[in-house]
Amino acid sequence: MDSPNHYLVVEGVINNGADSTIVKLSRTVNISGSVSSSGVDNCTVSVEAEGGASYSLSPQGNGAYLILGLSLDASKKYRLHIVTNDSQEYASDYVEVKKTQPIDSVGFYVKNGNLQIYANTHDPANNTRYYRWSYDETWKFHARYQSSYIVDRENKTVVARPGSEANYYCFAGDKSTTIVIGSSAKLSQDVIFQQPITTIASTSEKVEMRYSILLKQYALTKEAYQFWENMKKNTEQLGSIFDAQPSQLTGNIHNLKDPAEPVIGYVSVTNVQAKRVFIDNVQVPHDWVAKYPYDCGPPDTALFFNPKTQQNEVLNFIINGVAVPVADIKQQMNVIGYTYSSVECTDCRIRGRVQAPAFWTEQ
Repeated sequence: MDSPNHYLVVEGVINNGADSTIVKLSRTVNISGSVSSSGVDNCTVSVEAEGGASYSLSPQGNGAYLILGLSLDASKKYRLHIVTNDSQEYASDYVEVKKTQPIDSVGFYVKNGNLQIYANTHDPANNTRYYRWSYDETWKFHARYQSSYIVDRENKTVVARPGSEANYYCFAGDKSTTIVIGSSAKLSQDVIFQQPITTIASTSEKVEMRYSILLKQYALTKEAYQFWENMKKNTEQLGSIFDAQPSQLTGNIHNLKDPAEPVIGYVSVTNVQAKRVFIDNVQVPHDWVAKYPYDCGPPDTALFFNPKTQQNEVLNFIINGVAVPVADIKQQMNVIGYTYSSVECTDCRIRGRVQAPAFWTEQ
């Protein structure tokens, strides 16, 4: 059973447009205990118009609830309504529909020896003033060593690595876990210039080959901005947005049967603007070198089998050990031995996938 301070956490934005609305429900945890939190399932979740229509979200598992693109009336206010699996009823305040302006550009520059990614945007009508950003990252990387051959364990022979076993180039990704907000409230014009989004270390594999960031922009009300500002201060002290949160941090969501119960989260209603950019290795300083996450040793330390060693002895060592063949060393087109390394140093699939994402393009 949940202890009294396992409060409901509501994450999500009611999207007015083609993008889906996804709401994630979870609960806070004690700082002194585990900092992991599973989703809250078996709830009834809906978007409600003030004095009007209701739109139900479908459960997706692990506390996620979804509804496809909504077309909301900007002249009305909307809220999120939740009935949990223990019959508690929650609702956010009715809030106005904010219009998010397009992202003008996403750029980068070198700062303190690392890559700083930034965004530019503006509202010509001076109506937005408060902004939040989130992002998805994708990057192409490769294993430390390239393995061109593979052991056929059944026949105990070394054969050329087939395309289905490609393991040198892979793709990996991540989602933002920090809070990125900005405001032009103190400026005469509603302009956001070079808003810092994220920093990538010069030694990161993200910029070793090709990197992509999909930036999403949300317009906020002043009250929503103040909530995210407080959340940012707390998460910078404790870790990420998914870590334990102090119970006094509340937003615009309430327990309708027990208004004194804290609920964590702030529901906004807006359309989402997005922009994707790619950054290639040739666009960063040429002396940047990615740090491989495993200790593989320099290439010239890889074991070289004595040319007099019989192939079956080599295969026996490889099959019964932890090594895999990496490259052949040939003399007059005859294989005289093999170098080898660990799976961590030769197989990128343990950290990514070989298949490129649908949006991926090569320069």
